[in-house]
Amino acid sequence: MEDIETRIRMCNGFVNVMLRVPPLFLIDGLLKIGLGLPTEEVVLDSTDHGFKISKVADTTVNSVASIVSNSFLLEPFDFGHLTYKMYTMIILKFLCCCLGCVAAVCTFMLWIKHIVIVYLYFISVGVIFVSYWSNVSTMKAVIEYVSADETTSSILNDILCLNLKYILNEGPGLMIIQNYILQCILASLFCYIHLAPKYAILQKFLVLSFMAPSILVIYPLPTQVFHHAPVFSALLPLAVCKFVIWYNAITMLETIYMGYLYMRNFINHYGLSTLANIEWLRLNVPWVLRTFWMLRVGGDIAELLVNHYDEETFTFYVMIRTLLVNGCETLTAVLGMTSIISLICHYIGCFFQWVLLTEDGDEKNIGAVSAILFYILALQTGLTSLDRERRLVKLCRNFCLLFTAILHFVHNIVNPLLMSLSASHNLALHRHIRALAVCAFLILFPVSLLIFLWSHFTVSTWLFAVSIFSIEVIVKVLISLAIYSLFLIDAYRSAFWEQLDDCVYIIRSFGNTVEFTFGIILFMNGFWVLVFESGGTIRAILMCIHAYFNIWCEAKAGWSVFMKRRTAVYKINTLPEAKAEQLQRLNDVCAICYQEMQSAKITQCNHYFHGVCLRKWLYVQDRCPLCKDILYKVENVQNNKSNNEAITVEESAQNNTEDR
Repeated sequence: MEDIETRIRMCNGFVNVMLRVPPLFLIDGLLKIGLGLPTEEVVLDSTDHGFKISKVADTTVNSVASIVSNSFLLEPFDFGHLTYKMYTMIILKFLCCCLGCVAAVCTFMLWIKHIVIVYLYFISVGVIFVSYWSNVSTMKAVIEYVSADETTSSILNDILCLNLKYILNEGPGLMIIQNYILQCILASLFCYIHLAPKYAILQKFLVLSFMAPSILVIYPLPTQVFHHAPVFSALLPLAVCKFVIWYNAITMLETIYMGYLYMRNFINHYGLSTLANIEWLRLNVPWVLRTFWMLRVGGDIAELLVNHYDEETFTFYVMIRTLLVNGCETLTAVLGMTSIISLICHYIGCFFQWVLLTEDGDEKNIGAVSAILFYILALQTGLTSLDRERRLVKLCRNFCLLFTAILHFVHNIVNPLLMSLSASHNLALHRHIRALAVCAFLILFPVSLLIFLWSHFTVSTWLFAVSIFSIEVIVKVLISLAIYSLFLIDAYRSAFWEQLDDCVYIIRSFGNTVEFTFGIILFMNGFWVLVFESGGTIRAILMCIHAYFNIWCEAKAGWSVFMKRRTAVYKINTLPEAKAEQLQRLNDVCAICYQEMQSAKITQCNHYFHGVCLRKWLYVQDRCPLCKDILYKVENVQNNKSNNEAITVEESAQNNTEDR
C-alpha cells in the first residue's frame, strides 16, 4: 500500500508540474518578441555557425534577449517615421502582450482543477481553429479543381460518372477524405470536452457544423458558398465557447475574489513570507522551472539537429555554446537555468557531505544560496540584454564566480568538522584524512584556477574579483588548518595551555582582517565597474548592500569583539594572582574547564579560576560561575569611595562639635 501511495503522489506531482509548464512557455514567447515593441535587428555573420548576412527592418524582436538561432546586435528602433496609426498598433500589441503575461501568471497560480478547466477551454477553441484551417485548405483545392476542368461541374458529377481514379490521383478526392476523417475526430473531441451544457440536440448540431463543409464540397454549388462554408461552420462552436465565458463569468469573478480574500486573511494572520513559502511548495516552482528549461533546451537541440546537422561548421562545441546562449536569453529562461544550477549545487553539497561523513544541514542551503547568487549576477551583468557573443562571455564569467562561491560554501561545511574533530579528541583517523583531503582540494584548486586565468586572460575587474575570492578561500582554509593544529597540540598536552586562547584569537583576527580588507577592495572594484564600465541600478543597490553588511556590519562586530576582549583582559588583570601555597592548599580544579590549576585568579568572592577561563566567562556575563556574585564592580568601587569620603566628612564634623 505504501508503494502504491508513493506512486500516486509521484504521479500527482508530475501532473502538477507538467500542467504549470505551458504558461511559462507563453511568457517566454512574449518576452522573445519584446512584448510587441518594434526594434531594428541586424543579423551579422558568425564564423562559428556559418550564417549569412541579412537585415530585417521594422520587425518585432526581443528587446530583452536575442532570437534563438542567429547572432544579433540589436539597434534602437527609429520612432520618428511612425504615424499615429502605427503608434496605436504598437501600444495595442504591447497591452495585449502584457495582458497575456498577466493571464499566464494567473493560470500558473491556479489550483489543478481550475487549470484543467482552462486547458479544456483553450483546447476546444484550438479545435475550432484547426477545423477551420482544414476546411479552408480543402475548399481551396476543390475550387482550383473545378475551375481548372471546365467539363466538370462538381465532384459529385465525377463520382456519378465513376471517375474515381481521376479524382483520387489528380483531383482533391484524397484531401476531401482526409478532411472528412479529421473533421469527424475534431467534432467528437469538441463535443466531449466543451464546457457548455451537453444537450443531445446541441451535440448533433455541433457534429453537423463540423462536417458541413466536407459534405457540401461534393455538390455543384457556387464557389462563393465554398468560400464562406468554413466560416459558417465555425460559428456555432465559437458561439458555444463564448457562451461558456459569459455563463461562467460570475463564477470566475467569485473564484478570483475568494482567492484574494484568502490571501489577504492569510497575510494578516501569518504574514507574507509564510504565504510565499506555502505557495512556493504548492506550486512546486523549482521543478516547474527545471522542466520548462529542459523542454526548452530539448526544443533547441531538435531545431539545431534538423537545420544545421549537415553543416561542416556544426560541432558538439558549437551546439553547447548555442544552447548556453539560448538558455538565458529571456528572464524566464534565466529562472529555469537558475533552478538547474540550484539542483547541481545541491548535489555538490551532498557529495562533500558524503566525503566528510557529516550530517550537517549547511549543504542543503548551498542550492538556494547558489541560485540566488547566480540570478543576482545575471541581473547585475544584464545577460538578457546582451548580444550572443558577449552573453556567452558574461555567462562563463558568472559560472567562474559562482564556482568560487561554492568553494566558500564547502569551507563552511568542513570548518566546523575540523574544529569538532580536533576539540573532541576524535581518534577516527579516516575522518581526519577526509577533512584534510577536502582542505587540500580547497587550496590546490583555487591556486590552479588562478594560474590558468592569469596566464590566459588579461587583467580586468572580473579577473580581479575572481582572484580575490580565490585567495580569500585559501586564507580561510589556512586559518582553519592552523586552529585545527593548535587544538590537536592542546589535546595531546598534559598541562593546561593558557596561551591557546590568545593564539586562536590572533589567528582568527588575522583572518578576519584579511576578509575585511578584501571586502573593501571588492567594494572599490565594484565602484570602478559602476562608474567606468557598466553602471546600473541593480549594481548600485548590490554595492550598497555589500557596503552595509560586509563592511559596516563586519567592522562594527569586530570592534565590539575587540572591546569586549580588551575590557575582559583589563578586568582579569585587576584580580590578584594566586600563589603556589594557596593552590596547594586548595588542591582543586577550575570550575569552568575542570582542569588542574597551576596558576589561577582569585575573585572578590574568594573563588579560584584559570585566568583564560574567567576571561571567556566575562564575555558572557559578569557574575561568578559558583556563587553568582558580581565579579568586577566598577561603579560600586566609585560609590564606596564617595561613601568613605562622606563618612570621613561626618566624623570630622562630629569631632569639631565635641571640641566645641
